[in-house]
Amino acid sequence: MVVAFVMMRLNFVHPDPTDPGHMSDRYRAGFGLAGYADEGGFSMVSLEEHQATEVGWSPTPLLNAAVILSRTESLSVAVTALLVPLHDPVRLAQELAVVDLVGRGRFSVTAGLGYRPAEYAAVRKDWHRRGRILDHALETMQRVWSGEEFEYNGAMVKVGPMPYTRPHPVVMIGGSGPAAARRAARFGLPLQLPAPNPEVEALYYAECERLGKQGFCIVPENVAMVHVVDDPDEAWAKLGKHFWLEASVYDSWQPPGQTSAVHSHATSQEELRAEGVYQFLTPEQAVERARRTGTLSLHPLVGGMPIDSAWESVQLTVDKVIPALRH
Repeated sequence: MVVAFVMMRLNFVHPDPTDPGHMSDRYRAGFGLAGYADEGGFSMVSLEEHQATEVGWSPTPLLNAAVILSRTESLSVAVTALLVPLHDPVRLAQELAVVDLVGRGRFSVTAGLGYRPAEYAAVRKDWHRRGRILDHALETMQRVWSGEEFEYNGAMVKVGPMPYTRPHPVVMIGGSGPAAARRAARFGLPLQLPAPNPEVEALYYAECERLGKQGFCIVPENVAMVHVVDDPDEAWAKLGKHFWLEASVYDSWQPPGQTSAVHSHATSQEELRAEGVYQFLTPEQAVERARRTGTLSLHPLVGGMPIDSAWESVQLTVDKVIPALRH
């Protein structure tokens, strides 16, 4: 038994995503790392979706999830978050069902609106109607997963396959504002906050009680993206630029008021190190952090990190960190 939740984040960012050789190597490495992590005692892989980025940021998380689940036996896969309004809801319900079938219940997804108009423009979706589009998609997906025939776009439809998890795959609502709390309660779904927000959390539970729904809220705390190394000082000097690439790109996307547990506000690599959102840790430091916080979140391919460095980080975790966390 491991006394901490050890997970891995994969988003396949690279400074030159137009190079098919680089990107092929990264995807193959990511899937290989997930398989090794499954055998080595990791609990979860976290994936995410962003469209129309300049750094190749993971546009196909469901495809990635299916590949990882097909190559693993115990690892769970969470997509946090999936930009549901950018997808056709009937097709999306079917894809989620298939991924859930492949993973036999080891799969969850957080439904998000997103915060970048460019992503909506890229797939010809109306940014100003995003909330209504999400509501319609959630309603449609639940009807698909019921297995019953229903009217859709003027025709009676019944589509499959049915998901492995009943009544449907684990779907959470992501968001940081009151609208997300009310939406999650209305649909009877869990709420996942991107950062602690007691007012929104309280509103969610109040709405669940008012509507007679059962629910729970996931609130991230003490989050840090970790890369395990033997010498953190040397790693910051040689590899810190990969942390900085992801942190700076992600920060450039954030609208005023947007908050996230992994949103760095650093203006330089030196500030990034002091801030603590991204950390190089020795195996011993990683053990201490995992014991103190209950979680350890590796980000082995962060910001174009060299593949050999990614493997080193995961192997050190499997060889030295996880054994120390076992009873």
